Amino acid sequence: MRKRLFPALLAGLLLIVAAAALALTSPASAAPAGTIQDAAQALRDDPVYVDPAARDQLSAADEKALENKITEAGKPVFVAVLPDTPAFPEDTLLRTLRNDTGITGVYAVRLGDGLDAGADPRVMPVRAVQNLTAAVEDPATARSADAQLNAFVDRAVEQARGSAPASWSGGTGAGDASGAPVGGLITLGALVAAGGVGAYAISRRTKRRKAEEERAALDKLRVVVDEDITAYGETLERLDFHPAEKGADDAMRADYERALDSYETAKARMDRATHPSDVRPVTQSLEDGRYSLAVLEARRTGAEIPARRPPCFFDPRHGPAVADVRWTPPGGAPREVPVCGTDEARLARGEDPMSRTVDTGDGRRRPYWEAGPAYGPWAGGYFGGGLLPGLLAGTLLGSMLATPAYASEYGGGDFGGGDGTGGDWSGGDFSGSDFDSSGFGGGGFGDGGGFGGGGFDGGGF
Repeated sequence: MRKRLFPALLAGLLLIVAAAALALTSPASAAPAGTIQDAAQALRDDPVYVDPAARDQLSAADEKALENKITEAGKPVFVAVLPDTPAFPEDTLLRTLRNDTGITGVYAVRLGDGLDAGADPRVMPVRAVQNLTAAVEDPATARSADAQLNAFVDRAVEQARGSAPASWSGGTGAGDASGAPVGGLITLGALVAAGGVGAYAISRRTKRRKAEEERAALDKLRVVVDEDITAYGETLERLDFHPAEKGADDAMRADYERALDSYETAKARMDRATHPSDVRPVTQSLEDGRYSLAVLEARRTGAEIPARRPPCFFDPRHGPAVADVRWTPPGGAPREVPVCGTDEARLARGEDPMSRTVDTGDGRRRPYWEAGPAYGPWAGGYFGGGLLPGLLAGTLLGSMLATPAYASEYGGGDFGGGDGTGGDWSGGDFSGSDFDSSGFGGGGFGDGGGFGGGGFDGGGF
């Protein structure tokens, strides 16, 4: 009996081993199609994901080369190659992929024969993403997924702000389906692990250095912002408004309440600030409050309610601007800047404006626009991202804010875009679902034409 059972057991074991070997060596194209969640999970570990059902679009070798290009550049650029199936609905695909991946960056998706892209606005402005997508939809490159995606990545890594997420392993692509010997894989795994330890140590040092620089920048900003908050509080005291005073009405009381709220909000936000970018909403609150005070003063005196204008460029503590005047910074080009009444009169007499000066670390005080990049978030809260480029063009602060490195170090959003209205996440940071969805399709990609294969028409973003 045992003699007859042994050959049967041996045959069964051989069948199991053969089946396991076949599963290990089967090409990736034989695997079932994945889901958006599969793609998102993979993109947390590597910059490129190719769905098993879309392997004919991009080979394992081309995928690996694309991953290497992105990781060597160290930029938060994500690429997914997916089949055009109902599992990947065009209208919500990019938003869902970005949400499920949870990392700030630039996302490009090749869906069937079409391409579309989105980005967190602080990593790449919406207009830049549109232009980049349009540039690679040229028929000469669109026919080949490899050529099109490489063209996209070449441009994206040059323009994207921030750095690659720490979770990336460096990319393994689909190499585990290439039939490499198990021993080779084990050796490769050991090398990767050893390299990972070194990379982790370097990453820790880099993060520690960056944290020290951010603390130093925030310490500088605290001095300036505390001066602003103190000046605003003194303005509130000089106003000497009492809600029950004769002539006060509900509109005046509401203005006064908003002014007080702005004061308390600014103090609370500054107390909680841990990063230079946290200063932006503080100065924005102070700007809101000063406008409320200007409106209250107009109501009390019977004057016309002032239009909402930015604060005086030379010193936001002067309050809302009353005019735009032509001004030329030393060595720069002339530009229109908003000014208060006092500075308008001084410039008309040929005198220098009463400029806000800050400590630049060399024992001297200079106008804030001739200081370092740490003052970018401070100015950004007062003037907003859309106004700063024209005001600061050609100045020391303006030239620093225009560099890609500024976004990752000081929070971005102050210069050159103004698109970002979401959280202060830098490229490559984990933000989960806290992101500005306007950079990922808005109302959906059905009206954008990006996945239609017929070119980009500017919609969908």
